[in-house]
Amino acid sequence: MISILVNALSASAGGGLTYVRNIVPRLAARDDVRATLLLKPGFRDELGVWPNIKIVDPPEPVGAARRFLFEQHYLPALIRASGANVLVSAGNFALRNAPVPQILLSRNALYTSRDFYADLRQRGEYRLWLDTRTKGWFAKRSVQIADVTVAPSQAFADDLQRWTGTHVATIHHGFDHELFSRDATALPSTISDQLASTVGCLRLLFVSHYNYYRNFETLIRATARATQKLGHDKIKLILTCTLKSEDNPGAYRAESVARLVRELGVQQNVVELGSVPYRQLHHVYRACDIYVTAAYCESFAHPLLEAMSTGLPIVASDISVHQEICGRAAVYCARFSDEAFSEQIVSLSAAQRRRDELSAAGQARAADFSWRRHVEQIVALASNLVCESRRYRGCGRDR
Repeated sequence: MISILVNALSASAGGGLTYVRNIVPRLAARDDVRATLLLKPGFRDELGVWPNIKIVDPPEPVGAARRFLFEQHYLPALIRASGANVLVSAGNFALRNAPVPQILLSRNALYTSRDFYADLRQRGEYRLWLDTRTKGWFAKRSVQIADVTVAPSQAFADDLQRWTGTHVATIHHGFDHELFSRDATALPSTISDQLASTVGCLRLLFVSHYNYYRNFETLIRATARATQKLGHDKIKLILTCTLKSEDNPGAYRAESVARLVRELGVQQNVVELGSVPYRQLHHVYRACDIYVTAAYCESFAHPLLEAMSTGLPIVASDISVHQEICGRAAVYCARFSDEAFSEQIVSLSAAQRRRDELSAAGQARAADFSWRRHVEQIVALASNLVCESRRYRGCGRDR
């Protein structure tokens, strides 16, 4: 029996929450693992009660810096109290002087992204630029002090190794189509009514809250170009967010992209669903025709697996992570070329056979990813670290 403490305090939106939702059932299903999960307050009810899983949700410190300091002081005592013999830090920052072996799960590709820093300078977001640089310093040191750092894709692992000079392992995140599509609850009427209004149009889908690195602007411009060829009443870009700063997590300001929508005259072509409950998201994928993403920075991109598993052909930016995850199940465009995106969208709109080929390839590719296998690899890595630590102690040496 191995006892693991998973520090998931940083999981609050997007991929972080997707990760927690999916690993908990797989950890609970194992009879050789006991886990303590450190989680933000408010998510305990969503996860429910699981065998062999204890959820701890301490009062949340405000801000990343305070959370970092809180973890450095709080975690060692919690590790000892829980009886954990390995720590999994699931939020980019490692614990200094951890009392047990530590696995760092690194998943924030912004710290190594030249495109992101250039984007922030262009937008005049100097405070966010400095904040990211500062967090990046801590993230880099974390990779260097953790016993093992794990990245969710080989492309991101390669970036981290170049950045830190430290070996980084790759363990792909997983996917479970049955679990993802299990909930049969109907979508809220506020969402289903908007989707119903798009029937008869070519429906492009992009799943993300608003931020800069997902490159919404290129998709908006591509949609405007496509409407010129297909007609304004023939195409809809469906977003699972609203283009309002206050409706999205983080410090990203959406006013400029909302203004772009108005300037290009595509208000009727951009459908802002708002946040969709994760358990019901599969309904939205099935209501659409093509999945699109122009993101210029990713460490994994779960929505690509969700789209492939539901049979959507994909038009994606040509970054290495997208190509690694999708393989032949997508067509790729230069990440800032709205012209290339519009050309591929228009081409696929008239090529049902090609869409069917991409759909079949995507469903096959999605089946290659498994949360069960991901957890197996993490547990095996943890077990090896514990055994190695015990051997060192047996020899009278420090870890």
